[in-house]
Amino acid sequence: MSDKKRQRDGNRGRFRLFGLLAVIVVALYPGWYGHGGGNESKGSVTSADKVSKPVSVVQQQWTEEELAREYDIVIAGGRVINPETKLDETGWNVGIKGVEIAIVTPKPLKGKRIIDAKGMVVAPGFIDNLSYDPNPLGVWQKIADGVTTNIAMHGGTSTPAKWYDYYERNETPLHYGASFFYTQARNQFRLGRYDSAQPDQIGELALQAERALNEGALGISFSLEYVPGISSDEIIPLMELAHEYNVPVYFHARYSDMEQPGTNIDAIEELIGYAEKTGAAVHIDHINSTGGTFSMKQSLALIDAARAKGLDITSCVYPYDYWGTYLNSARFDEGWQSRFRISFTDLQIAGTMERLTEQTFARYRSEGKLAVAYAIPEQDVVDALKAPYVMIGSDAILEPGLNNHPRASGTFARTVGLYVREQQAISLMDAIAKMSLLPAQRLEKQAPALHRKGRLAKGMDADIVVFDYDTIIDRSTVENPDRLSGGIRDVIIDGRLVMDDGKLNKRIRVGEPIRSQFVRVKSTAGQLQWSKQHYPVISFYGQPYADLGLLSEHGYNVNWDVVQHTYTVRSGKGAFSGREADKSVVEESTPVGELLLERGYEAELDSGERVQLLSVGKRDYIPLSMLEQLGYTVKNDNGKWIVGS
Repeated sequence: MSDKKRQRDGNRGRFRLFGLLAVIVVALYPGWYGHGGGNESKGSVTSADKVSKPVSVVQQQWTEEELAREYDIVIAGGRVINPETKLDETGWNVGIKGVEIAIVTPKPLKGKRIIDAKGMVVAPGFIDNLSYDPNPLGVWQKIADGVTTNIAMHGGTSTPAKWYDYYERNETPLHYGASFFYTQARNQFRLGRYDSAQPDQIGELALQAERALNEGALGISFSLEYVPGISSDEIIPLMELAHEYNVPVYFHARYSDMEQPGTNIDAIEELIGYAEKTGAAVHIDHINSTGGTFSMKQSLALIDAARAKGLDITSCVYPYDYWGTYLNSARFDEGWQSRFRISFTDLQIAGTMERLTEQTFARYRSEGKLAVAYAIPEQDVVDALKAPYVMIGSDAILEPGLNNHPRASGTFARTVGLYVREQQAISLMDAIAKMSLLPAQRLEKQAPALHRKGRLAKGMDADIVVFDYDTIIDRSTVENPDRLSGGIRDVIIDGRLVMDDGKLNKRIRVGEPIRSQFVRVKSTAGQLQWSKQHYPVISFYGQPYADLGLLSEHGYNVNWDVVQHTYTVRSGKGAFSGREADKSVVEESTPVGELLLERGYEAELDSGERVQLLSVGKRDYIPLSMLEQLGYTVKNDNGKWIVGS
């Protein structure tokens, strides 16, 4: 085991001892629950749980010993921004030890290497979750754009075991991950883009998708506009699988215009329908170019209404008012001029200055060239950026030949330089959240490594970008999509300066794979005794849990809120209304073999405290520490937990 991995694993263990913050009642009194090792059956699950605290708590976390320590790197005197806690302070210091952030403080620090960040913004490294394979050319443009994690969720792979092995062996310089790419998988059956899969093929694809998730795929991705033959019969089984495994499904929606037949509204309603039917989380790719062009306010209103009903739907946008794709794709099927309200001269071959004519269009289409299309209303981009659930995703990575949209190199710098500084469309805090925290949160439920990314706080991974707010901007153009962004000075990945004072160090290759990981119940971890009743206990990373329904047998009313994904737990006569209203009786047997999942469901107590729950099948479980929050004592006698008043 490398020193880096040994340190990270040791730190992960320490974090599990402290546990996770469930919610803040008042700024200084958070409610906690935790994880450790346990009886669960799992793969290599060693990542630290998310620890999130309010600013007032974060500011008090350093000790004299920590302040006296010498750190490997100190980023000194910068404007430090952590979107999770809304920390935005000038003149603060960040101390890095090994691969993690060890301290964030206004107090002076000692370091082997001091980076003077006065006048600079210090932020979590950006996460591009709508990228493609981290090829050895494009990764450096990403890093120069502030990206420290490149995730191929628009595309990906049908064989993640081979995919991860390949990029691990090739020592990729930034972190990387991928989805199960349905289009690639269905190609094994030689299906054309307008063909639908047959039932036996759908069954085989579902099995392959499940295997892919267990091999680390971060979710499932569909490209419906590019493969119009993909039917709902193909989508629903994989959506159900995604819900079972607690991973999101990324969609390039079926339509990208407002011309009948098939409009953006139809496309958005189709995806909402899948989410409603299956309960799976949905992410809508680049809504400014697919699903929202010419209809952004209406499209966002549909998503707002779906989210208000409790559906888990997010989206992303790239900060450009022109899109780009391959001329031989279904997007350029007959009628494209009317659909996109453009003509041949509104198309330009990426990497050149050439605008198209009818004749050159036919030639370049036969060659499969990528063209940009000047076809997105600027207001659509602004409206999408303002939606709180819309994050930033590039939808590109630079490839040899440079036939790429400039978003491959400039997406993240452009977001800050153009839409924050120049247009003031969104705040800097919101922009950084959309480029770091939100992408991490979209994928982290089953990708534990992402709990430590997208945040700038003690214990998080040392993936950091330092940039000059006054000068940050994209420099890449349609003609020259390989130009590096300006204003980004330092990029730290895993505690190493991969970009140092504006210069890339291509000798440093520290990227780590970002994989989904799953835990199943292996056996009973013990028994809970409350009065005369006995209940089975299960363990998740060493934390004991019991069926939430037991509360109704001891004088509590438990009611499920489908919109808030929260149970209210109140003193009363003892009643239970859960996700399965007809199954209020506590299960007497251990659900051996079931997945243990953190779906984000919570229990809200009389005090206002919220406790994170564990889901097992269609039942939800409370950490036994919650009983102490309700005023009981819980004693552990060698695997037998006894509840006392």
